[in-house]
Amino acid sequence: MKYPKFFDEIEKIKLKDELASFLGAGDGIFEYSYYDMVKITGHSCATVAGGYLIASEGLKALYENGEIPERGKIKVEISKSPTENNFGVIGFVLSAITGAGGDEGFSGIPDGRFKRRGLLFFNANVDYDVVITRLDTGKKVGINYNPYAVVNPKKILKTVLNPNATEEEIKEFPERFQNMVKTIFENKDKVIKVEEI
Repeated sequence: MKYPKFFDEIEKIKLKDELASFLGAGDGIFEYSYYDMVKITGHSCATVAGGYLIASEGLKALYENGEIPERGKIKVEISKSPTENNFGVIGFVLSAITGAGGDEGFSGIPDGRFKRRGLLFFNANVDYDVVITRLDTGKKVGINYNPYAVVNPKKILKTVLNPNATEEEIKEFPERFQNMVKTIFENKDKVIKVEEI
């Protein structure tokens, strides 16, 4: 499959999932790439990049000293509604990586283990875009995401939606758009802010 080469340069997210090993899906150690998120959402944009970076940088702060994050043992609280600024997509990415689910999440096996339902919340009363919590220790981090610190996705999109857009602008648009996504990843320290709370 053809895709922008910078996808391969983006740090992968490693997690362990006891449910996977319990059910025989290997040893339960997973690595998620940005390209994995592109495939499940069907596109690469500032929102998908934001969901991935929120997960990546948030989990680094939540699990330190070489600990591998435990998928299914993480609560995700999002301050926005799913329809506000496409935070539904961010929630989808965070759910795919952390295992946290809302009403649609896995209810667990009959003895109560491995439940993921009720771990993903929108419209949460939190002071950050996203708060993620370790269920085992209670440690929390708050994450804010602002792609506009380095790019303007809407401005780039409008260039091709302009009725007067030239054929050359239309042809070059996909590359320019992905260069915008690349810029976000190259400046993650400017677009993502993480605090322990």
